Amino acid sequence: MKAVRFHEYGDPSVLRYEDVEQPVPGAGQVRIRVAATSFNGVDGNIRGGFMQGPIPVTLPHTPGIDVSGTVDALGDGVEGLAIGDQVIGFPPMNGAGASAEYVLAPAETLTAAPTSIPLTDAAALPTVGLTAWQALFEHAGLEKGQRVLINGAGGAVGDYAVQLAKQAGAYVIGVAGARSAERVRTAGADEVLGHGEADGIAAVDVVLNLAPIAPEQLAALVTLIRDGGVLVNTAVWMPAPSDEVRGVRGINMFVRSDAEQLAHLVSLIDQGDLRVEVAQRVPLAELPAVHAAAAEGTLPSGKVVVTVEVVA
Repeated sequence: MKAVRFHEYGDPSVLRYEDVEQPVPGAGQVRIRVAATSFNGVDGNIRGGFMQGPIPVTLPHTPGIDVSGTVDALGDGVEGLAIGDQVIGFPPMNGAGASAEYVLAPAETLTAAPTSIPLTDAAALPTVGLTAWQALFEHAGLEKGQRVLINGAGGAVGDYAVQLAKQAGAYVIGVAGARSAERVRTAGADEVLGHGEADGIAAVDVVLNLAPIAPEQLAALVTLIRDGGVLVNTAVWMPAPSDEVRGVRGINMFVRSDAEQLAHLVSLIDQGDLRVEVAQRVPLAELPAVHAAAAEGTLPSGKVVVTVEVVA
């Protein structure tokens, strides 16, 4: 089968589109004929060797932490899934990824794919959708009527976060660049601010930081939070600041796989309550170019889906 792998850490030039052995599922595993994966910023960090501590991988490594596809084979002990089922998932980040024609995944990481959108586009959901959900509701405890500021609302996680926060009945303030502002409004934000325009706004209950900003900028966001509020930060290389005097908590979060939460997000999609937006679709062989564009800062704002066509 075909896959994109890197045999050593480095810049995007280390990625190779090559022939590899088709994997065989072990106990509790499912083999998926991949329809698509997606590009996430962490893929570039893993490839560059910057995540060897928290996410150790075995070389050569296949990137791609999101998957959508069709169940092709079942390992021993797998229940609740059948060959031919269309599924999506967020398999372990330290295992072989889905930038391949076939991938193995623990059965418990998978859930049924949405039926209302193309299977390939469903690969745009797992990691970023779960990040948004867990940040807002597990870590921030967002409730109806609260005010939330989402810094980095124009990105893929931000798009889901705006939608989910609005659906939960929150007043949503999105901070985004000019090219993303209209998309943030479409997602449901009550206000859209440019970078550096949040000074002077009325206090918010929650700040969700999704952007790679400087520490002093992150600290400034704390001043926008009411007493007893919370800042949730997904930029894990930078500690979330807090204000103990005012009871403002700073929380660093790192997304985890959760099939039950993912199934809930799928239900929202199929009910028409959550929109999946794909900024760009590229074939698997062009994944190195996606990594290169990300390194250069020229990827489109939003989610890039990497489509896989299995060669017979």
